[in-house]
Amino acid sequence: MTAPGTDVLMWLTFAVIVAAIALYAWERFTLEFTSAGAIAVLLVLFHLFPVADAAGANRLDAVRLLSGFADPALITVLCMLVIGQGLARTGALRRIARDILRLARGSGQLAIAITLLLTMVLSGVSNNTPIVLVLIPVMQALAEQGRRSSSTVMIPLSYAAILGGMTTLIGSSTNLLVSGSLEDLGEEPFGMFSFTVPGLVVALVGLVYVGFVAPRLLPARASMAGALVGSSGRQYLAQITVGGSSALVGHAARAGMFPGLTDVTVQMVQRGEHAELAPFEGVTLGPGDTLVVAGTRKALVDLLSRDKGLIGDADRDSPEGEAPVTPARPGDEQVLVEIMIAPASRMVGQNLEQIGFRRRFGAIVLGLQRRSRMIRQRVTQIRLEAGDVLLVRGRRDDLRALRANPDMLVMEWSAAELPNLHLARRALVIAGLVIAAISFDLVPVVIAAMAGAAAMLAASCLNVDQAGRAIDRKLVMLVAAALAMGHALEATGGASFLADLAVSIAGHDDPAILLSVFFLIVALVTNVLSNNAAAVLFTPIAVNLAHGLGVDPTPFAVAVVIAASCSFATPIGYQTNLMVMAPGHYRFGDFIRAGLPLVFVVWLAFSLFSPVYYGL
Repeated sequence: MTAPGTDVLMWLTFAVIVAAIALYAWERFTLEFTSAGAIAVLLVLFHLFPVADAAGANRLDAVRLLSGFADPALITVLCMLVIGQGLARTGALRRIARDILRLARGSGQLAIAITLLLTMVLSGVSNNTPIVLVLIPVMQALAEQGRRSSSTVMIPLSYAAILGGMTTLIGSSTNLLVSGSLEDLGEEPFGMFSFTVPGLVVALVGLVYVGFVAPRLLPARASMAGALVGSSGRQYLAQITVGGSSALVGHAARAGMFPGLTDVTVQMVQRGEHAELAPFEGVTLGPGDTLVVAGTRKALVDLLSRDKGLIGDADRDSPEGEAPVTPARPGDEQVLVEIMIAPASRMVGQNLEQIGFRRRFGAIVLGLQRRSRMIRQRVTQIRLEAGDVLLVRGRRDDLRALRANPDMLVMEWSAAELPNLHLARRALVIAGLVIAAISFDLVPVVIAAMAGAAAMLAASCLNVDQAGRAIDRKLVMLVAAALAMGHALEATGGASFLADLAVSIAGHDDPAILLSVFFLIVALVTNVLSNNAAAVLFTPIAVNLAHGLGVDPTPFAVAVVIAASCSFATPIGYQTNLMVMAPGHYRFGDFIRAGLPLVFVVWLAFSLFSPVYYGL
């Protein structure tokens, strides 16, 4: 068999890349299947027809093509996802979300806009990876508060971070690479704010698109849990006791209502043997008061999460001599689930005190839902009826044991994990140390991320199963395939071919037109190659183009900085895109749909402003 030349192998590599991208966008096959297929084709191709180096060794052997599975960038992203899961599992960033929402005066849309602007500003002066890491759970919480799907805000979060990185020298590693390449070529390297003005103009124009247009192009895609659990507006009757440390102690009613309990409806306040019914004129809450409230499951859980002094247990009083409930241990998964009383249940006609629900099953009843009528009495005094739905909280193992009980039907679709709020401080400390280590370059990013993920496990902020669920196999296969295709493109001369093609296409005497065309070519190529590869590849070309025209190379070098960061159209283009892919439940086509128009928006903004600013 005659071995094909390098040019033929280059075109075969292009064919594999084009086919993979087309299949990713088509979504007829799973992303994992397409990625595995692309890697397999490249492995077979370059095993049969090796690309030899100067020593005669195959530059594209299996070790090289499969090295993406151990790539530090991939390991970093996976560890960051584990750290983010730890923050989410402990509810560590809910307070930040509430503060932003308060600053926005309750407007979810304004709160998200503030977060995007904050992301852009911070990304201009710091590594954007830890910023996105911290703000992913914040953005999820804001989306939930505003009753929006997280899939409409996660890609905008990544895009805002990328746009912010275009404004200063330290905003992105791409900027530093371009500056270093300029110095190697004998040109003046960039200063801290050398391209801040054009970068800021482009970033602000892009942010308008990110905030107002991109969310409309993205699908309101629910997570698997969200699709099953839904955002039911069904009301549960719950019994909540005001503890001595509760923020409601001393809380007085105004106009017959309690201002601090706006998300739930207070139906009765039980104080000793006396019951106060609405309207609650002149009532001031004190320790030991029992509130009978009605609210959705989300409102009830949020209320108990915000105020640790509230006791949300409808069966909290155990007779003396009974064995106590097994306490929750650090790392235990606390789950919220709905349980229906079966038609022939032995519980029918008994109340929760008589059943001793907590003692028998190791789970806590937070509330009761009955469709037939509104009930104004303590939950513990209500005699259960067939069809009643109990909102129950407990350990996953304890709730799993209820499946075998014929007296009740566990509604598996309604199960949802609850955050371990008592571990929130640990998670924040760990995440803070990781961010500090990355921001001050104390250790490489991958080491800080690995150490942070291990610390989250060691501190019981999440267990191994939860950490495993944070790792997305789509992400692993996508990155591994992208790096394999990138190695093949480089070794066969495809990358150099693209660079030469850019020069020939941009062959025009007008510097302004040449600059615009050159920018667009780099912006499109960077979505196939990595942003850093595009920066290193195109910086010498930019300098040569400028010298050929007899103009200052600065605007062309700035074009490389900004264009190489236009990694909006594919998830493989930039690390933060990969980070938001799993939390946003995105597909490959979602990035093309929202990101490709942004590439052209940034291109137009740069093409119109930069020639005027640089006097071309």
